[in-house]
Amino acid sequence: MTKLGIREEDLIEKFIKGSGPGGQKVNKTSSCVYLFHPPINIEIKCQRERTQSINRFLARRELCDQFEEKVLGEKTKKQQAFEKIRRQKRRRSRRAKERILKEKHMRSEKKVLRQTVRTSISLAPFKQE
Repeated sequence: MTKLGIREEDLIEKFIKGSGPGGQKVNKTSSCVYLFHPPINIEIKCQRERTQSINRFLARRELCDQFEEKVLGEKTKKQQAFEKIRRQKRRRSRRAKERILKEKHMRSEKKVLRQTVRTSISLAPFKQE
């Protein structure tokens, strides 16, 4: 946080009751952490873990990631990984499919040329009876 210039005094931190799965424990304790950084207008709400202290740490880390993305324009590792997966799952265009199939066909032709020559020799004319 100090590297990015985020001061602890600028943060507004609240502890609120969580929601979602977890049952009575989640409904009774204020383990969800809400962070707000007014100078940049970033809001973070973190409720990943059951303990407040871990959620405070995770919320600050998430704040730093969003700060880097918003102010410095750098994408976080998590976003880069997400975009990489999205690119991998994206459907290929028709031209790309044709090109890939053409390259596969050329490779298979090369492999055929590498095979050893097998000749079948008929021994029928040399049979002795």
